[in-house]
Amino acid sequence: MDAIKKKLSDSAVMRWIVLVLLAMLTFATYWFQDFFSGLKPLMESELGFSSSDFGLMISATTWANLAGMIIIGGIILDKWGIRISGIIFGGFAILGSAITAFAASGFFGDDPGTQLTWMMIGRILFGIGLETVCVLVSRTIVKWFRGHELALAFAVNMGFGRLGSALGTALSIDIGGDHVSPAVTFAATLIGIAMIGFLVYLIFDIKLDKQIGKEQKVSNEEKFKFADLIKLVSNRSFILIALLCVSFYAAVFPFMQYAPDLLVNKFGFSYDLPKGAVIELFGNATLGNAMIYIVLFIFGLAFSIIPTKIKNKSGKILSLIIIFVLFVAFITSMWDTLSIWLKNGPKTASLIPLGTIVFTPIFGSIVDKKGKAATLMILGAFLLIFAHLSLSVFHSVTLGYIGLLVLGVAFSLVPAAMWPSVAKIVVESRLGTAYATMFTIQNYGLAAFFWGIGKVLDMVNPDVIAKIQSVKDSLVAQGMSDDKISETIAAMQATGEINPYNYTIPILMLVVLGVISVFLAYMLKKADKKQGYGLELPSGQKPEQVMEAETQANIE
Repeated sequence: MDAIKKKLSDSAVMRWIVLVLLAMLTFATYWFQDFFSGLKPLMESELGFSSSDFGLMISATTWANLAGMIIIGGIILDKWGIRISGIIFGGFAILGSAITAFAASGFFGDDPGTQLTWMMIGRILFGIGLETVCVLVSRTIVKWFRGHELALAFAVNMGFGRLGSALGTALSIDIGGDHVSPAVTFAATLIGIAMIGFLVYLIFDIKLDKQIGKEQKVSNEEKFKFADLIKLVSNRSFILIALLCVSFYAAVFPFMQYAPDLLVNKFGFSYDLPKGAVIELFGNATLGNAMIYIVLFIFGLAFSIIPTKIKNKSGKILSLIIIFVLFVAFITSMWDTLSIWLKNGPKTASLIPLGTIVFTPIFGSIVDKKGKAATLMILGAFLLIFAHLSLSVFHSVTLGYIGLLVLGVAFSLVPAAMWPSVAKIVVESRLGTAYATMFTIQNYGLAAFFWGIGKVLDMVNPDVIAKIQSVKDSLVAQGMSDDKISETIAAMQATGEINPYNYTIPILMLVVLGVISVFLAYMLKKADKKQGYGLELPSGQKPEQVMEAETQANIE
């Protein structure tokens, strides 16, 4: 018993220090994944990219993984462990982000075709690192939090990821200014900083492995065998949750890349903020704006974590009231600024990950204590349908706001319930392969819709494409600089001289994915009743324990 107490993972303080170090990687990679969404019009005017080019560049993140690179990474993770795998695939992420940054700066040439090609190469390499790093972080969280607050840990890690998405989406245009390159360089730098945090984590990982005997050679029965992969993909519950993963995420991640542009084109939002809406911290507007998101993230953590640490019910209620009052006071004090933000495309689009910042830790805590993971996945899928209908079929700005917020809630519900459920379906020694398989399948959906939305957008808006190209050719012939061309096109779009893009059909495609997600979540709940993994049970509670308790109660 004493030996068990000495393990680092039994210390709550150490567990959460480790989680923060790991979440730095999640934060940085999600930032780099999503920050281009705020730069789409600037990439059209400055770099000469079309919507199809933009979608192609974004989808390149998934290409290597379509060939099973994530599964290879997962197998490497299960065979070689967290340390070697993290350095290898973290290195891919750094290399890919650096190449993308060099390409955006014109290092390889300033021809649009050349820049697009090299940025795609960078995104491919980044994608290899991104997905395997996500698998590695998930696998490591299970290592440290199994038997403890596992769902909450997953939720907090996801919250860091969504914070990265929100900040990347909202601030990329602030960082870039009139150019794409500074925003790309900043995003690449974040990944380098996060890898330093991971190297610090490795000190704790080595110590924990020594404590639990992982340094000893595993038996032949425990080593990875190809038959394990066959067994995994023949598991009905695993297949259903993997398909749910692809249908759900394909309806969210690709949408986030186009959300700012949708809001500008459909609802008349702006890309630029007036000076009165800029908050400065230490004289820096980007840092000041970022602090708003960080404070909201802290409130999200406070809502979910502080009440759980208080034992008596009245204390829990009081803590929630205090946090809520402080939250309302913060929103009220910032309302003049936030009300202006809600007319800005990138800032408003950040409501999607912003909703997850507040709600993911809360839902993770609920799954830990109450269970009902499969039921929550069904609910989240229904919310997904409502959100995309609000943003495609209807033309109400108010309903659009609600749709974005609901999408953020859905984006909290499903992942908070999904990822801990995988740890119930799959044994820990094969979790690396399991998560990798899920990410691989997910990448097929992401690749199709990252590119597909842009392609369909071009197909249904040929007049807009032709007008933008005609104006650009004319301005280039006049000898106008790239900055001026960008400003002129943006001004013509704002005044209606260039018609807005029609996003209705591209977003309706995502409603279909929502319907599929509802069906898969329902089938998963049915399958769990037969296979008995206990997806509806709280964390740490096993189906056999429930059966024993019910049997004992019947006897008594």
